Amino acid sequence: MFLNSLLDDVKLYPFLFDTPFDAVRAIAIWSSLALLVSHLVCLFVLKGDARKQFLAPAGFTWIAYACVLSTVQLVLSFIEDGVETILFVPLLILLVCLAASAVLLLWKRTKPMLIVLGSVCGAAFIATMVCLFVHFASGNAAENNWLTNADVQSVNLYISSLIGVLALLLITWYFGRGESKEFDSKSITYAGICIAMSFALSYLRLIRMPQGGSITPASLLPLMIYAYLFGVRKGVFAGFAYGLLQALQDPTILHPAQFLLDYPVAFAWIGIAGIFAKVEKLDKYPQIRFACGAILAGLGRFAMHFLSGAFAFGAFAPEGTPVLLYSLTYQAGYVLPDLAIAVVVGILLFSSKTFVKELRSVKKISAR
Repeated sequence: MFLNSLLDDVKLYPFLFDTPFDAVRAIAIWSSLALLVSHLVCLFVLKGDARKQFLAPAGFTWIAYACVLSTVQLVLSFIEDGVETILFVPLLILLVCLAASAVLLLWKRTKPMLIVLGSVCGAAFIATMVCLFVHFASGNAAENNWLTNADVQSVNLYISSLIGVLALLLITWYFGRGESKEFDSKSITYAGICIAMSFALSYLRLIRMPQGGSITPASLLPLMIYAYLFGVRKGVFAGFAYGLLQALQDPTILHPAQFLLDYPVAFAWIGIAGIFAKVEKLDKYPQIRFACGAILAGLGRFAMHFLSGAFAFGAFAPEGTPVLLYSLTYQAGYVLPDLAIAVVVGILLFSSKTFVKELRSVKKISAR
């Protein structure tokens, strides 16, 4: 009965044109797919210097495109769902700053410009975070999600987020030993490309769950490949940044600790997908190294969403259904299929000698 009630509420957004808002979403989905395919073809066709010259413009294009998609989604949410002005205005300004920065950097990249644009975007981000926490403190966040502050288990949420962060930091420290702590131009460029690609792919929602969460066509795969290439530390950082973008794309936020668990911390766990990339015994089986890391990363993300669902959204559990079972079933309904798609596609890619060769040309992982 519970599963049937969930399935009754899901929507197939790629084929949904019932309203102007759904039509815009569907168009965004198919345009994202077209951009992704065209860039992947260029990456595989171009060689040598031509590929290097294509890489940076492609990266900034993806960043700008991701910001445009977020802006469209944010405006639609403001019109359709009535997003609070205290959230809408700073988020819109932040997205405009990021998109403008990507366009300007695509045109010209100098140190003074990087400093100025970084300062502007940083100030916009800080202002956005301040507004978010003011919104949390007002109590309106819970009410806007048909809950009361009494329905939200704040203590358990804070404890869960603390445990999740500490566990992630411990794993990152232990398995990230020996990795470079600095972000060079190559790692930054690839981080921007992979984050933006994952973000754009996340708009290709195959199914969206009623209280948030969706199944996508391997949207987390670029982040997993980035972690495999550049290590756990950089992977966790990229996942954290991606989680913040997810909060901009489709926010369901009613508590500070729930925000951490469902967005930056949950997706930061995707960064540990490269945890087995240095296992020499599996050097001849890169698909196994990738799959093991990806599954562990996906389960880490699942655990964060499970804790958030149990302690923040437990009031949505149908009568007679234990809260923990409700959260377990609900999160498994989209996190595990989403993970399975990414793992299967990743295994197919890592089974290709050409693909593995291309990865090693970027970063010689087997030599670490």
